[in-house]
Amino acid sequence: MVKLRKFVPSDAPFLRDLFFYTVRHVNIRDYSPAQVQAWAPDEYDREEWLKKITLLDPFVVDINGVIVAYADIQPNGYIDHFFCHHQYQGQGLGRMLMNKLKSTAQQQRLANIYAHVSITAKPFFLKHGFSVTKAQQVAVRGQVLKNFVMTFEINPNE
Repeated sequence: MVKLRKFVPSDAPFLRDLFFYTVRHVNIRDYSPAQVQAWAPDEYDREEWLKKITLLDPFVVDINGVIVAYADIQPNGYIDHFFCHHQYQGQGLGRMLMNKLKSTAQQQRLANIYAHVSITAKPFFLKHGFSVTKAQQVAVRGQVLKNFVMTFEINPNE
């Protein structure tokens, strides 16, 4: 059974694994091994991850108790994390999460939402009505990664 719910602290290690394996298995199509290793390093500080993910307070998709996707939306409309497990992509879970983020933004009366989107995720965000505001180069642990600032205008009448 597919369940969309809010994050709880015990989810943190599972979200870290999902983040790590998504970057390493999916984003490797568009980024070099050195870039994905910088983006999702082997080693990480569990306490720092717990603090970060708790502040993000994401929505989580679980299927029969297995976390398969998660995404957050911040009070200013920024989507910091949006990840779907590589084995569960193309099954509508990302659409479910995106719809939740858009409806949350609408309830909060935000004018728009935005994200810094990887080359890999750009087609997904375009499909969901986002437009590219600008391309940028971001330094991450000694590597430079290309991504895109993408924005979606919220229609208050929908």
